[in-house]
Amino acid sequence: MPRVKGGPQTRRRRKKRLKLAKGQYGARSKLFRTATESVDKGQGYAYVGRRHRKRDFRRLWITRISAAVKAHGLSYSRFIHALTEANVAVNRKMLSEMAIHDPAGFKSLTDLAKASA
Repeated sequence: MPRVKGGPQTRRRRKKRLKLAKGQYGARSKLFRTATESVDKGQGYAYVGRRHRKRDFRRLWITRISAAVKAHGLSYSRFIHALTEANVAVNRKMLSEMAIHDPAGFKSLTDLAKASA
């Protein structure tokens, strides 16, 4: 049975991994084993980071809404509860944008929340 070396496939695999490590410093972008470790670690962080970004934005929106609602004499939790009771289906991202760019519209929501509470 003839010996199988697999040179082209190995070269493709290594080139692909080194391409992913492009832009990293020193051996991390030049040596296959170091690049592999670095890329694996980086892809793990990227995976986790995509989930953290969702959390971070939600926290930011809640902080903005809370600050805007306090100016109208309500707390964040009472505001959200009152909107839920009034069947107002506006997500936190849009509430945050309204608080910044449309204060009049946001004030009408706080008035609605005060009325339903």
